[in-house]
Amino acid sequence: MNGREEKDSNDLFFLCSLIEYIGRKTKNHRNVVVNAIGKERLQHFLDLADVYHSENIDKISSELIEKHNIEDGYFDNISDAKYSIPTHWDIGKVYKRLIIDVAGFQNRNYIDVLSEVYNSWLSRKIEDFNSSIYYESPPCLFELYKKGEID
Repeated sequence: MNGREEKDSNDLFFLCSLIEYIGRKTKNHRNVVVNAIGKERLQHFLDLADVYHSENIDKISSELIEKHNIEDGYFDNISDAKYSIPTHWDIGKVYKRLIIDVAGFQNRNYIDVLSEVYNSWLSRKIEDFNSSIYYESPPCLFELYKKGEID
């Protein structure tokens, strides 16, 4: 371990933050970004996250948007937010923790779980910055994900 957390965890954090950044930049739900990039390319970015992390995130996101033809959408959770807006790094950490918990519980790889989580009902709730779900503790989000609904 180099630093405060495992390399795989830090790499996943970067990838989730990049997905959030692209979603904000293109005004798309995050599953649109994940599905446009695809599992193979997401795995590539996860494998080389320590290299890409030293690049300018705006440059990397622009290249991915162009390469994968991610068109502008209409989902603008930033402008719609009534309260303090979490950073793309904040949301990246929320997704990273959830993906790690689900992957560990189901004994699955990060990219398959990442795709599943971003395409889930819970992702739409996390994207809603007018709710407080993204502030919930990682164990709470994991239990909600497993349960499949909010009471």
